[in-house]
Amino acid sequence: MAFTFTDENVHDIINSGKPVVIDFWATWCGPCVAMGPVVDRIAEEYGDRVVIGKYNIDEQGDLASEYRIMSIPTILFFKDGKKTAIRLAGSQTDDTLRAKVEELLAL
Repeated sequence: MAFTFTDENVHDIINSGKPVVIDFWATWCGPCVAMGPVVDRIAEEYGDRVVIGKYNIDEQGDLASEYRIMSIPTILFFKDGKKTAIRLAGSQTDDTLRAKVEELLAL
């Protein structure tokens, strides 16, 4: 199951030293809802090595503003407390998300 990021916990988790993957989403976004099971599966697969979770832009907002998220779903990747150049926008397959997580781990 994917982790739930909030404005209160997200910076602590990003700065924890573990790789982090954040899916920016909203309940009214069809592609976001479709991505939910994909994110959950990859979170379960990589849960021991990467914190993978969801950030609801309607319930939270600070991080979405900080990183200028203009469309959803958008997935950002962090390592060593910093945002990487890896970024996905729109619906993704398990294989695409898995490949990006592997790319993150290889950094």
